[in-house]
Amino acid sequence: MSFFKKLKESIATKTETVTSKFKEGLEKTRKGFVEKVTDLITRRKKIDEEFYEELEEILIGADVGVTTVMNLIDDLREEVRKRRIEEAADLQPILSEKLIGLLRGDEENDIRLNQGGLTVILFVGVNGVGKTTTIGKLAHRYKQQGKKVLMAAGDTFRAGAIEQLEVWGERVGVDVIKHQAGSDPAAVMFDAVQAAKQRSADILLCDTAGRLQNKTNLMEELNKIFRVIQREVPDAPHEVLMVLDATTGQNALSQAKLFGEKSGVTGLVLTKLDGTAKGGIVIAIRQELNLPVKFVGLGEKMDDLQQFDSEQFVHALFAGLIQDQEKEQQAEA
Repeated sequence: MSFFKKLKESIATKTETVTSKFKEGLEKTRKGFVEKVTDLITRRKKIDEEFYEELEEILIGADVGVTTVMNLIDDLREEVRKRRIEEAADLQPILSEKLIGLLRGDEENDIRLNQGGLTVILFVGVNGVGKTTTIGKLAHRYKQQGKKVLMAAGDTFRAGAIEQLEVWGERVGVDVIKHQAGSDPAAVMFDAVQAAKQRSADILLCDTAGRLQNKTNLMEELNKIFRVIQREVPDAPHEVLMVLDATTGQNALSQAKLFGEKSGVTGLVLTKLDGTAKGGIVIAIRQELNLPVKFVGLGEKMDDLQQFDSEQFVHALFAGLIQDQEKEQQAEA
């Protein structure tokens, strides 16, 4: 069975709605990456040193990451030697398979929910990455699933952050626990956990500061929040999700490395993936950080925050190639 047939069958059980969201959301990356690879293979025909160099440039340009690209090119060279491949077209399915392998991991992409009790999810990340919007969209997602949700406005330092979360609360019909601007974030979290317990909430989504206006260290502030939450719910927070802006590419990876090492991050949310041609950053992050990508933002709409799925990601990128392969097979038949 050909690679493309396997790929097509592997996503046959996925819902058409979500698949179309991935396909539409990754259109810029598809044009900036997959179409360039296809053009390279069409132009070059033969696999030589210039072919590898150009492929390397395309992969790095898509923000796949220099280290990951070097390893990938070495793997491709080995496959070419082993299988005695000469035509560039024969390398295309192998490249696709390798990319799927890079995206897959042992980590579970599902959010760890506290079955039968309160689930506390903490959101961290620098200002401007879409943290508050992500919380609002996730609140909508869980409410649609019939869960009772509360949000905590723990970013008390950024101007307008509390009001922004309140607007989302009104949009999705979820209450926001808040204090005045400039208040102690840990005190907000204490009240939020108490409110969640009293109201028998299923999920508490907690916003945190991306930076502080005083001299207090941000990590110290986060540790204080951790301690307050854990006193009230011993096994919480159940997830610490770092929100990254995909359009910033390698900067997002740098943020994740600096922030993630010190703040107990358990998973990543990549926002604005629909707004960049450098969707390869998903592969770079997956390879260079031992963290799963749990959600991706694929548009502006309320339901455009989607749980990450490596098969759907690859299908969305290579959908055109699958169709081309089918046409070629039909023509040969």
